[in-house]
Amino acid sequence: MATALSEEELDNEDYYSLLNVRREASSEELKAAYRRLCMLYHPDKHRDPELKSQAERLFNLVHQAYEVLSDPHTRAIYDIYGKRGLEMEGWEGTISVGIDATDLFDRYEEEYEDVSGSGFPQIEINKMHISQSIEAPLTATDTAILSGSLSTQNGNGGGSINFALRRVTSAKGWGELEFGAGDLQGPLFGLKLFRNLTPRCFVTTNCALQFSSRGIRPGLTTVLARNLDKNTVGYLQWRWGIQSAMNTSIVRDTKTSHFTVALQLGIPHSFALISYQHKFQDDDQTRVKGSLKAGFFGTVVEYGAERKISRHSVLGAAVSIGVPQGVSLKVKLNRASQTYFFPIHLTDQLLPSAVFYATVGPLVVYFAMHRLIIKPYLRAQKEKELEKQRESTATDILQKKQEAEAAVRLMQESVRRIIEAEESRMGLIIVNAWYGKFVNDKSKKSEKVKVIDVTVPLQCLVKDSKLILTEASKAGLPGFYDPCVGEEKNLKVLYQFRGVLHQVMALDSEALRIPKQSHRIDTDG
Repeated sequence: MATALSEEELDNEDYYSLLNVRREASSEELKAAYRRLCMLYHPDKHRDPELKSQAERLFNLVHQAYEVLSDPHTRAIYDIYGKRGLEMEGWEGTISVGIDATDLFDRYEEEYEDVSGSGFPQIEINKMHISQSIEAPLTATDTAILSGSLSTQNGNGGGSINFALRRVTSAKGWGELEFGAGDLQGPLFGLKLFRNLTPRCFVTTNCALQFSSRGIRPGLTTVLARNLDKNTVGYLQWRWGIQSAMNTSIVRDTKTSHFTVALQLGIPHSFALISYQHKFQDDDQTRVKGSLKAGFFGTVVEYGAERKISRHSVLGAAVSIGVPQGVSLKVKLNRASQTYFFPIHLTDQLLPSAVFYATVGPLVVYFAMHRLIIKPYLRAQKEKELEKQRESTATDILQKKQEAEAAVRLMQESVRRIIEAEESRMGLIIVNAWYGKFVNDKSKKSEKVKVIDVTVPLQCLVKDSKLILTEASKAGLPGFYDPCVGEEKNLKVLYQFRGVLHQVMALDSEALRIPKQSHRIDTDG
């Protein structure tokens, strides 16, 4: 008898394997896999109460997997923290720590003459900013947003809290009401509107009323955007109220580059900006960027690079050289929905030594940390996770087996129809399929073969005389389970195509597409 799925069992599900998609799968691939499994597990297709109950559970699990992976934000959290990380779904935040390190380069002459001093440069944290927000869906069209921030600079600080309610009015637009308060400013009331005017053009408007001891300060910001082509968007912005300005910009984003040019006329700042970012095609993990910004405040040149150090973690550093701003180093780490930013002000002057150390220093530190800390840590984590997986899976392998057997029973009717359709067109028939540990080496005859029959689950995945499996462990596929946790596994398939028998063997996490690169065998044995 099939047992009910436990909560712990559901927590251990690999959503990618369950849907049989790549970890880099597009939204179209996710949608196609979701529809296919929904048709297979729909409870209305089963009359037997036991099978119907099991179908409902698998149907809900497939729906849950699609809901998580189809949303970019929850998908990023799931990739990093797993299913338990989704308990904090909706959290986004920024932590910024400003560091004053000008004493490293701008030390006054009298400091060198002061023999009583320690002689060591002083590095201080002169400002900090922390902000967090969370989105909570209330209904299919309403979302509540709660955000707060704390800031401090040179001993003075303050904070604010905001609450917003967003409603999607139609497929073309939404509106948002915002209420806020802080100790440095009075109450805030705001209204945001978004509307698609045409398939290639949209407009956003933000109205706000800020109450303070000086009276009511109104503000209005309107942005009009248009897609100039599939990779280029043009923006026109008008801001009235505090720091009134008009701004126009063009942003072009392709697979290899990101280019921005902008011009702003306003009070107190008017400026022109041009920036370029290059994305390396051979190395999707690294990008370099540079920008030039000139206006009434002076001129700033900035260059830097960022590198993807894990699936959803990006580490970046940039050097800013400006007149009269001086030289600064900006270090930023993005991890899922959290941003950590460290602007380090090095000098108020244009000193070649500051530029040199700001450029070379981060490179030396990164390569040293990557070699001495990051790589050993990742290797140790991998070994630790493998050992933990063996221990945890040993306790529930029986439940996994029963779940797989229940899934196979649910597939029987669908498999019968698939086989009839494939036989009528001389298509793809899975004769036999096994998954697990095979012993082919004669020197390892004493080792036990640990395989399971997966003929029915594989035939159920056949569509239009093709079987396509992605680069993921096949233990998470419907109807599969891991018969030998922590050991090397393979998938062996004997199939018939166009009336001819073929055989193929693939590694556990290897992508498989049949009929393709198969090996014909002698049917007479």
